[in-house]
Amino acid sequence: MTDFWYDVTAEALEEAIKLFPFLLVTYLVLEYLERRVGDGTVNLIRKSGKTGPLIGALCGIFPQCGLAAAAANFYAARVISAGTLMAVFISTSDEMLPILISNAAPAVLIVKILALKVTTGVLIGMTLDFAGPKISLLKPRNLDVETLCRNQDCKCEAGIWQSALRHSLKITLFVFVISWLFSMIMAWIGTAPFARFMNLPVAGPAVAGLIGLVPNCSASVIVTQLYLENAIGFGAMMSGVMSGAGVGLLVLFRVNPRLKENLLLAAVLYLSGVVTGTLIDLWR
Repeated sequence: MTDFWYDVTAEALEEAIKLFPFLLVTYLVLEYLERRVGDGTVNLIRKSGKTGPLIGALCGIFPQCGLAAAAANFYAARVISAGTLMAVFISTSDEMLPILISNAAPAVLIVKILALKVTTGVLIGMTLDFAGPKISLLKPRNLDVETLCRNQDCKCEAGIWQSALRHSLKITLFVFVISWLFSMIMAWIGTAPFARFMNLPVAGPAVAGLIGLVPNCSASVIVTQLYLENAIGFGAMMSGVMSGAGVGLLVLFRVNPRLKENLLLAAVLYLSGVVTGTLIDLWR
């Protein structure tokens, strides 16, 4: 029992520690944009948003769940668009890529999975950016780091470094606590109750997508491992890894005060994974 508590705590702590550098850099950039950058530069950043989903999707394939957390913060401050955020969330490979490589998965399979994630991320992201101005919850807003800081009580008057450090530590602690709770739940429940459902035609991708939504890097490990062990199909696996944004979704709900907006984005993320997984199963 002691080993169980130790393993779960160590896993959650490791995840939080890996996240901290991303958060610190993110908040340093946000503080700099708020305090030092002129309106012209901010407008340039916003105008480049049309290619944002493509850039976000390509960056997301690197196996770092911290990138999704950084994207969530940038979106909450309105530095990036909803489409760019979604492209990062869908394409982020999290722990999936290391698991595939460590199990000597064929290079063709790895390229295929990454290509599907990037393509889906770009398509969903661009669609969201096109439809965003017509959806009241996702209408573009001006750069707003001040509101982000005020909601997190980060004492912005203390200076860029102090403010960024305080911000980063608070979010890291929050992620550690929530990740620990989810790890405990997943460890107690196990994967057996879900595996048999994930082999069903439509229910499979739907259940895998729900597992992917768990704001913990272990979600991608579970889904990928089940696929490599032939316990679930390719469609269900893709649904799980597309819905899984690591701790990105968790950070979004923590830093973005607009609950309805967060729920809408979470629904888009989930449905993107489920629909893609279902289409893959039908095609195969």
